[in-house]
Amino acid sequence: MKMPLFPLSSHILPKGRMALRIFEPRYVRMIKQACKDDSGFVICMLNSSGNAQQNSHIFPLGTVCKVVDFDLLDDGLLGVTVEGMHSVSINDIETERDDLRVGTCSASHIWTCELKMADLHPIDVRLKEIFERYPDVSSLYTETLFNDPMWVINRWIELLPVGAEQKQHFLAQQDCQKVLKYLSQLIE
Repeated sequence: MKMPLFPLSSHILPKGRMALRIFEPRYVRMIKQACKDDSGFVICMLNSSGNAQQNSHIFPLGTVCKVVDFDLLDDGLLGVTVEGMHSVSINDIETERDDLRVGTCSASHIWTCELKMADLHPIDVRLKEIFERYPDVSSLYTETLFNDPMWVINRWIELLPVGAEQKQHFLAQQDCQKVLKYLSQLIE
């Protein structure tokens, strides 16, 4: 299925939320269409070593998102809150007349994760601390799922101050053990 792409330096994963400031006409059009059709668009990560003319500047793993709230901001820009629905693989990227990218997207499972909450200690505790310390992050969520291992790991992937290449590497794994090991070492 062809879907509009919104490449960013940050990423969102299923059940994650993100606040966006929309100002470019191509993305205003994308948001209007998504709201009108109750459809989604794909947030994907920018590949700094890729070529925009060849559309290789977009990494192949993204997340279908839906608009859950919007508002006109004080600076006149459109503020949009989106929620990640499911992961997709992106292929055959085309550029539309206004430079909006669209890609053929197919469902993708980022990894399996057979963990108990005890396996996440103290990662889950540190995430709760971040949510308490940063109201800009916690205010995006109407519900937090600190008792869901996948939700905890996905929020960490979103928040990690690492490059897009590293995040894409984690997402391409077959299970969550590498990212769990990385997070455990980071937290300790």
